[in-house]
Amino acid sequence: MSNTQTRKLEHVKMVASSPVEASESTLLEFVRIVHEPLPEIDLDDVDLSLKFCGGKRVRAPLMITGMTGGHPDVERINGDLAEIAEEHGIAMGVGSQRAAIEDPSTARTYRIARERAPTTVIVANLGAPQLSKGYGVREAEEAVSMLEADAIAIHLNPGQEAFQDEGDPFYSGVLGKLLELSESLGVPLILKETGTGLSRKSVRLARAMGIKCFDVSGLGGTNWIKAEVVRSKAKHGRPLRPAGPLSDYWGNPTAVSIVEARHAAPDSFIIGSGGIRNGLDAAKAISLGADMAGVALPALRALLNTGKEGLRELVSAMIYQLRAAAFMTGSKNVYGLWRTPLSIYGRLAEELRVRSIDVADYIYRARLKALQWR
Repeated sequence: MSNTQTRKLEHVKMVASSPVEASESTLLEFVRIVHEPLPEIDLDDVDLSLKFCGGKRVRAPLMITGMTGGHPDVERINGDLAEIAEEHGIAMGVGSQRAAIEDPSTARTYRIARERAPTTVIVANLGAPQLSKGYGVREAEEAVSMLEADAIAIHLNPGQEAFQDEGDPFYSGVLGKLLELSESLGVPLILKETGTGLSRKSVRLARAMGIKCFDVSGLGGTNWIKAEVVRSKAKHGRPLRPAGPLSDYWGNPTAVSIVEARHAAPDSFIIGSGGIRNGLDAAKAISLGADMAGVALPALRALLNTGKEGLRELVSAMIYQLRAAAFMTGSKNVYGLWRTPLSIYGRLAEELRVRSIDVADYIYRARLKALQWR
């Protein structure tokens, strides 16, 4: 069994039971959606469906973002996640497919997602460091073909690679490879972070290369710097690469990352993920300018702790809470949340001002400007 396969299983076991969430906040608590007591619509009028990255339609603006694959013991996890995604008509991503590119015998641990979810959106996944080390169009096409995927995410994880015992902190040449992929692939390319958040600069650069889909995966949820430190400590008695406060506080908080992504690429499709734990978090992420919300850790823990029924209840509750939030703002669809008044205050408002984003202008103009591309 390869080191990559072994690491996949270790990651799942660790995330399922260890304290891997950042101490820093998503800053979503500093967003208030203004309640409308006279919505002038019925709850049944709300249609949460939308097109994923401009392609296939999903029934609700929710994604189970990529987590695992590559080891026989996690095949069931991807299958069960996919089954629930199919039931609810939401999107699902798999973890990095590097393991299957290296060893095709593990491909089924990813392919099961499409087998169990034949109609909904399935997203393939490769890591940016592998692009730096030689992966290109051929490997990306192989990853897409493996799943009959509707899109492929290229994940950015410099923090994780810097603190992983076996890390590959190699990012030179990645921009050129992203340009090559964006021009050559027949499916949408998603630029995805892994818990420390996309920045305005990264989104602007990627959008200039033709990339129009982004998963911000901001600070405030699972932090892979922290996860790798915990894993290293468990294996060696102490972390080989101590991270200090970086393991809790390094990154762009989810709320900031969503605003910066929408500000940098108003015509893009944005997945607001990183610390999303319930339907209100999801509604806030969308109201800030995301097209949909993404969850990972809550879905994995619900599945492992309470089985498919627990995961089913989590997803059902989040979708209902989203529908209720739209209803209570008088929004008949997802993008109605972009029109509803917001309060952005406290630490989030201050951080956006420091980053030269006019909060009032963003609330009243930027989201509405983005609607012209919908």
